[in-house]
Amino acid sequence: MSFPTDPSGATDARFIAETLAFAEGLANASGAILRENLHTRRGFHTKQDDSPVTDVDRHVEETLRTLIRHRYPGHGILGEEFDGQNLQAEYVWVIDPIDGTKAFITGIPIYGTLICLARHGTPIVGVIDHPVTSDRWTGARGQPSRFNGRPITSRRCASLSEALLSCSNPEPFGPGERAVFETLRAQTKWCVYGSSCYAYGCVASGTIDLAIDCGRHREVDYCALVPVIEGAGGVITDWEGRPLTIHSGNRLIAAGDPERHAEALRILAGA
Repeated sequence: MSFPTDPSGATDARFIAETLAFAEGLANASGAILRENLHTRRGFHTKQDDSPVTDVDRHVEETLRTLIRHRYPGHGILGEEFDGQNLQAEYVWVIDPIDGTKAFITGIPIYGTLICLARHGTPIVGVIDHPVTSDRWTGARGQPSRFNGRPITSRRCASLSEALLSCSNPEPFGPGERAVFETLRAQTKWCVYGSSCYAYGCVASGTIDLAIDCGRHREVDYCALVPVIEGAGGVITDWEGRPLTIHSGNRLIAAGDPERHAEALRILAGA
């Protein structure tokens, strides 16, 4: 299945609007399931990479996959819990049913669903949805990003020493990566930990200046963040400054201010 493009090759604005609305519908479906399980005791299984997964993770992903296949049968699907489907397609949906599964298991309400549509591997639509707090960030190529329906702009930061940094979890960092992270952290004002994708929404909203992660992170963890942060005026790349795609590695760094992002990259390279 193909869709119209403008002469520059960018995806047609009507199609962007249509798929963003559909992505929000997917978030509504996932949010309903997560709210139903808000106060249940959550058993879990341990995957080969030692990360946990619950039956709710799988139920959410199965539900979203079914909705995508019904609406866009020619699109690919890349998810957290099941094998990818039709990943060579022009359009691929990238979904993380619960970003922050450890928080979900322990009853800490900082977890969400990440939904992205990528074209030729590049994220063009993204949704960060937190159903417990009723917070949602949306982003789409060519449109301003929104938080709970209102346009947002990331924050300009005068210096790295004034920057507020976020790291979801430094435990998966290797020794060299930990040293690099500590070098960056020491040059910022302070760091907040454990917020997963919520922190990247805050980068877009302008309440956090920098966010950095690596280790177990993969495409499903970061693709949805890209349109949201870029549409708010921020920058998100890998640690070498390359754009994030469904083929990128497991290191990401985001900043609300492009100058602070460039400065952080210099520190990462120098360390």
